[in-house]
Amino acid sequence: MHRVIISGIGVEIPEPSITNEELVDSFNAWVDTENVRREASGETLLQKSDSAFIVHASGVQTRHVIEREGILDPTRMAPRIPARPDDALSQEAEFGIASARKALDHAGLEPGDIDLVICSASHHQRPYPAIAIEMQQAMGTKGAGFDMGLGCSSAAAALHIAVNLVRAGAHRRVLVTTPEIITGHLNFRDRQTHFIFGDASVSMVVEGLAQGDKRPGRFEVLDTRTWTQMSNNIRTNLGYYTRTAQDDPYMINLEGNLIKQVGNKVFKEVTVAGHKFIVEFLAEHGLTPQAIRRFWLHQANARMNAMILKLSFGHEVGHDRAPMVLERLGNTAGAGAIVALSENHADMKAGDYGLLCAFGAGYSIGGALLRML
Repeated sequence: MHRVIISGIGVEIPEPSITNEELVDSFNAWVDTENVRREASGETLLQKSDSAFIVHASGVQTRHVIEREGILDPTRMAPRIPARPDDALSQEAEFGIASARKALDHAGLEPGDIDLVICSASHHQRPYPAIAIEMQQAMGTKGAGFDMGLGCSSAAAALHIAVNLVRAGAHRRVLVTTPEIITGHLNFRDRQTHFIFGDASVSMVVEGLAQGDKRPGRFEVLDTRTWTQMSNNIRTNLGYYTRTAQDDPYMINLEGNLIKQVGNKVFKEVTVAGHKFIVEFLAEHGLTPQAIRRFWLHQANARMNAMILKLSFGHEVGHDRAPMVLERLGNTAGAGAIVALSENHADMKAGDYGLLCAFGAGYSIGGALLRML
């Protein structure tokens, strides 16, 4: 069984950004128009949004997106991502490659050194050909590629698979990429969710550690773990059967089929499950939360992370121990914890432990116990 390291990490954040105030102005303009119609038909009027509500509910101040003008247009409220010809590189593959090249540079490797690509994200642009195979061809990596997903735990779940494939000797070097263009699937007319997500792409290179190779400044992956439990509290119903349930199968009705969640239940149940997962996973290695120098948790909700850590430590934990990028990036689904890892590890010393942990729909949790070399 081989020792395994994360030898490279790459992050790509799109340049366009949207503030809470801009998002609220667009949402409220649509509500004003929609409520005129609703009042005339006797329907329940919609409640407006505001920045204070968004910050309290999530901790998000701004988010970066692939395309902002379509999102902020009250007559559209969705990003404009033009279709590309079949022989052109897809938007998701392009986004994944942007972070993948940075991860390869960080690892000091060429695409030909990779023998497996795993593209793992909460939402994929299409079912086939796999985005990973498209990336493989465009970059010139060897071997194979496949897509997978596990909601916001997608990157952690793919890391779990990659680490164990390398540890078992099935592959030498695996590129894990998580291109999250989640705004394409977000309902910007839903007051409970329209503010949560942003777009980001992250990649990691996972490879074996040769005997005698020190690789200072890289993380050895000591262990990984996944956990799932069925819940409908975070759900999307948009799929290939959506049209078959409609009278006109060629007119897709998105109502009720985009992202939806029961926020208060998610907060309570994931907080309990996340705390239990962390404490028990660390205990398997004779460790307590106090032994971990840094936690890189899923960037979904600032209050949730604070509560999970308070339950784990018995007291509040600050930014140095558990850094957040949520405020400026929003919830970037599977990418968030990796962004936090990339931006907050340079000060760690050899021998320091770190815990990567993401929570998502399913429910799902993925974790990786790391040690700085």
